[in-house]
Amino acid sequence: MATNFSIIFIAIIAGVLIRRYKLLPENSHKVVNLWVISVALPAISLRYIPKLKWDPDMVFLLAIPWLLFLFAYLLLELLGNFKPLDIKTKACLLLTVGFSNLSFLGFPLTEAYYGKEGLKLAIICDQAGFIAVSTLGILTATYASSKSEKFSFLNLFKKIFSFPPTVAFITAFTIPKFINYNTIEPILDPIFDSLGATMVPMALFSVGLQLQFKEWKSDKVLLFHAINFKLFLAPLLILAISIILDTEKLFSQVGTLEAAMAPMITGSIIATEFNLRPRLSSLILSFGIILSFLTTFLWFILLK
Repeated sequence: MATNFSIIFIAIIAGVLIRRYKLLPENSHKVVNLWVISVALPAISLRYIPKLKWDPDMVFLLAIPWLLFLFAYLLLELLGNFKPLDIKTKACLLLTVGFSNLSFLGFPLTEAYYGKEGLKLAIICDQAGFIAVSTLGILTATYASSKSEKFSFLNLFKKIFSFPPTVAFITAFTIPKFINYNTIEPILDPIFDSLGATMVPMALFSVGLQLQFKEWKSDKVLLFHAINFKLFLAPLLILAISIILDTEKLFSQVGTLEAAMAPMITGSIIATEFNLRPRLSSLILSFGIILSFLTTFLWFILLK
């Protein structure tokens, strides 16, 4: 665990310092993200998913991203009764606190706390999270922005099923149906191990390149509510559901921890691209990432 946290710290600080001293061109994090999304994440899916055995409790993990979005929507409706919010602000908040950072932070932290078995479960949750942000997230953004006339269900469908981690996820589930995976496992596993090992440092380096905390006081009330929901209330609700459903312990622990992660970077990117309070989304993302290191540790202690 100490090694994992050392890597997390070094990778993020490296990104912060390189951005601070402008050692890379602006928006270099997009190149890093491309490697993580197109190579490292697919490699992890292909490494672990073919070995998974179906468990009814997996339904709980698959439902978590959708439940988080629903909880965030209901909270915003409740908050709107006390503090009127314009549609762009609502969409910005929904895109940030409605989705968890399941891969960029969720994978390394879950592996640090629960090992490879926990990481396997986090992968399941992450794929459901990507589908949720690609559908509900884009629908939210297009509805709230002036660009809604450009929305196309066909393009949405293409986006989901051309996304490399989704392709790898589907492939990893179907491979064992057609071939004896045990025969090629000794050849492929070392390759996937090497490529997948780049995910943690590269993803966290990207996070470090994107952190910013300027001019937060003007949005401090919304920032407080967003962080409070994402890091405390959301995981508490997921934990309660897992207890009610009598979910197996590791599934409950990993599911609650995934819900407690910082806001999803992809949701913040969507908010920025559709001009939905981009500065606010960046603030929520940055504060959420930093604070989540402490809060996820507290959740880990509680879940033990």
